[in-house]
Amino acid sequence: MLLAVPFPAIDPVLIAIGPFAIRWYALAYIAGLLIGWRYMRVLAVKTPVAARPEDVDDFLVWATLGVVLGGRLGYVLFYRPGYYLDNPLEILAMWQGGMSFHGGILGVTAAGIAFVRRRKIAALPFADRLACAAPIGLFFGRLANFVNGELWGRVADVPWAMVFPRGGPFARHPSQLYQAALEGLLLFVLLYALQRNDSLRARPGLLTGVFLAGYGLVRMFGEVFRGPDAHIGLLAFGTTWGQWLSLPMVAIGLALVARACRRIAP
Repeated sequence: MLLAVPFPAIDPVLIAIGPFAIRWYALAYIAGLLIGWRYMRVLAVKTPVAARPEDVDDFLVWATLGVVLGGRLGYVLFYRPGYYLDNPLEILAMWQGGMSFHGGILGVTAAGIAFVRRRKIAALPFADRLACAAPIGLFFGRLANFVNGELWGRVADVPWAMVFPRGGPFARHPSQLYQAALEGLLLFVLLYALQRNDSLRARPGLLTGVFLAGYGLVRMFGEVFRGPDAHIGLLAFGTTWGQWLSLPMVAIGLALVARACRRIAP
């Protein structure tokens, strides 16, 4: 075994009282949703106004349901459909883990479409503000993956490689931290810089497109260091299922960016 950085022994459970437990993973979801909500509230009223602050307040519940239900169903359908077909009751056992970002974004998209139609809000400007806040949740989610010692990276000989408790005796890339930096910090900074420009903010769909394409690209890059799902393994040409799921995001994102750039700015 190569020399490795010790994995920090952080208990995934913050507080446990009898059968009731507060986990860091749950707190990461809560932090991402609450901080993202407050940030989106600020962005929504910037010109051109996308929504009222009260609308963003009400959307928080819709977004929470979209993230949780979409993320869980996405994992069931995208990653282990056969297993859950044989064990349907375990779909409800979310405390055992198993969430998919790609499913989560589909869930939030469905919730967002229903919400803006109900409130008669322009969809793309609202989505642009939501896209700017999304990396906040991604950042906290990846940190929670690291604390849980899950979704570890591939075997590596870099000086910062770690031996994960459930990852065998080999030192591995701490790919959760790579993804937190790329999907969370990098995308947040990029979208923050773009939304500060009035003319870019006035092009509906531009920021949403940048987020979708940007996430797809950094996810595909991050998968180079992340270990493939054990029950799926590597696919054609050494690719992973996460990379294939990200390809449509890149295509849709680039299409939205191209559409926004063709529009005449007001």
